[in-house]
This record gives sequence, structure tokens and C-alpha cells, in this order.
Amino acid sequence: MGRFLEYILIAAYIAVLLVVSHGIGQLAYSWMPLEATAEAQKVDSLFSFLTSIGAFIILGLLGMMLYSVIFFRAPKNDYSEGHPSRGDVKLEFLWTATPTILVLWIAFQGFNIYQQLDILGLQQIVHLHTPLDSEPAYAAASADQLKPAAETVEVFVKQWDWTFRYPNNITSNELHLPVNLRTRLNMHAQDVLHSFYVPEFRLQQYIVPGRNIDLVVTPTRTGEYKLKDALFSGTYFALMDANVQVESLDQYNQWLSQAQQKPTTIKNQAVAEYTQPPKTFFKSNWYSVAPAQEAIANERKERKVMNDT
Repeated sequence: MGRFLEYILIAAYIAVLLVVSHGIGQLAYSWMPLEATAEAQKVDSLFSFLTSIGAFIILGLLGMMLYSVIFFRAPKNDYSEGHPSRGDVKLEFLWTATPTILVLWIAFQGFNIYQQLDILGLQQIVHLHTPLDSEPAYAAASADQLKPAAETVEVFVKQWDWTFRYPNNITSNELHLPVNLRTRLNMHAQDVLHSFYVPEFRLQQYIVPGRNIDLVVTPTRTGEYKLKDALFSGTYFALMDANVQVESLDQYNQWLSQAQQKPTTIKNQAVAEYTQPPKTFFKSNWYSVAPAQEAIANERKERKVMNDT
């Protein structure tokens, strides 16, 4: 009877543990910035899943330790050794199989979500070398591998600014996205390695010079967000940001029609920082990239001009 009651208590504790760990996993959603894309929902679901597992493991181990301290304490002046567990085949199998299954499960969940994020470019081109070829041949990904998107925006990044080109060849230093529509961002780094990162989008993607990186994003919440370069790319790195405006389709189309009529000057804060006298006690003589001068944005440009840059 005592053993049966013990099993009942353990089962009840596991049930309570499942409920509590699930609650902590749901609470983890509030630890992150607001979800602004459909992709963010997938990433947050994985984060909540991992938080629930971590809470279950930690609380389970603490419960086992507390249970052992209360019910299996050695009597006073009892210095004999406990029951050896090294030769227990069942126990060895349990603590080997359980972490293995858990790790494989987490890996599957992570890989499944990564496959749904629609990031192409780094493995989009396969290099094929043959002994008779002096130059490598390239096999590009077929068009049917690219899921259809309602809009495509070209993203150009360099030290020290972001430039965006829209379907009607309007260029801007702000990223405008229509809400609830899949938008493909075709990203190009024009000098060094950069990283596209919007915290509310939960997407952080390296942009490699010489490669076209396609990133699909589906905004679900209107508002203004901040695009950052999540990769240290040299002096004035902190100034590598841009405004991201998620708006309704009507507002997006209205902005496109107005943008080509109102050219504006791109304010590059790096230029102001570069022209200021250095505020240091000694010269480091480190090489610093001179920022590009202010350019005109919201202006219709020919595609050939942008490609040549």
C-alpha cells in the first residue's frame, strides 16, 4: 500500500509539473518584443517550447532532490555507503535514452521552423567543379523553389547606410512593407559582411558580399520598427540603422505614389561623425572608412544604375 501511494504522489507531482512548466512556457511569450510577423510566431513558439522543457527539467530535478532529502536521509551516525546505481541497467538506459530523445526532438523542431522561414541565398548556388573546367560552373536554384511573394524589395547595405528599391524603381532609406502580405527581401552587401535584424521580426540574416540573399517576411502588425545591423562592421557601426514602416496596402501604395514626387536627402549620421575632430588623447592611426556623402532618396532610378553600384 505504501509503494502504491508513493507512485500516486509521483504521478500527481509530474502532472502538476507539466501544468506549471507549460504555464512558464506561455509566460515566455511576454519576455520577447511584440510579434510583428508570421515568422516571429514560429520562432516564439519554439522559444516557448524550449522554455517549457527547461522548466520541466529544472523543477523535476529540484523535486527529486527535495524528495530524496526528506524521505531518504541517512540516520545519525550512519556512514555506510548507499545503494550502488552503476550496475543498474534500467537506470543506465533511462538516463541515456531520455536526453537523446529530447535532443533529437528539439533538433527536429528547430530544423522544421528554420525550413519555414524561407531564407535562400547561402546555399542557393551549388558550386560544381570538374577536372576539365578551369572555371567553376554554377547550378542555380530553380524558380519553383522560390515561394511566390506579393512584393519584392531590393535591399542594398554598405558602410554606413541601408537603401531600399521598390518595384517601381523608387529608392528610399526607409523600408516600407505592406501588412499581411508576403514580401521577398533580396539583399545585397556592397562592401563587407552585414546582418539584417529587426527584433520584432525575429529574423537575423547575414548578408554576404557577392551573394544575393532572399529573405521572406510576412508582417502582421502595423507600426514603426527599427532595422539594425547585428554584425560589427567597423567604425560608426552603431549608426547602421533604418526605419521600418509596416502599413496597410492602401497606405503602402499611397506612399509609393507620393515618394516619386517628393525626393528627399538621405541624412547619413556617419558623415557628421566622420567630419568631427577626434575626441581622443592620442591618435590610434587605425584605418577608418570614409562614409559616402548624402544622396537623394525617394527618387526613381534606372535599374542599371543601382546594379552598377
